[in-house]
Amino acid sequence: MLKTLLLQAVAILVTAALAGLFAGRVGVQSALAGGMAYFLPNLLFVLRLTVAIAARRAGAVGFLIGEAVKLAAVVALLLWLPRVLEIDWPALLAGLFAVMLVNLFALLLKT
Repeated sequence: MLKTLLLQAVAILVTAALAGLFAGRVGVQSALAGGMAYFLPNLLFVLRLTVAIAARRAGAVGFLIGEAVKLAAVVALLLWLPRVLEIDWPALLAGLFAVMLVNLFALLLKT
C-alpha cells in the first residue's frame, strides 16, 4: 500500500511538470490540485486501513464504508477546487487520472 502511495506521489509530480510545460503556473497548480484531490483521501484511507489491520478489526464492511467515504471526499474536493483556485481543467484531469492509473496498474501487477 505504501509503495502505491509513493508511486502516486511521483505520478502527481511528473504530471505537474508536464502540465507546467504546456499551461504554465496554472497548469502546475491544477495538476497538483487534481492529483492531490485523489491522493489525500486515499492516504487517509490507507492509514485507517493500516490501523484496522494492526488492531485486527479489518473487515469487508469497514473497507467498503471507507472506500465510499474516500470517493465522497474526492468528489467534494473536486467541486471545491474551482471555487478557490484558478483551474486549467485539462491539467487538473491529467493529475487526477495519473493518480487513478497508478491504482489500476498496481492492482493489475499484484494479480
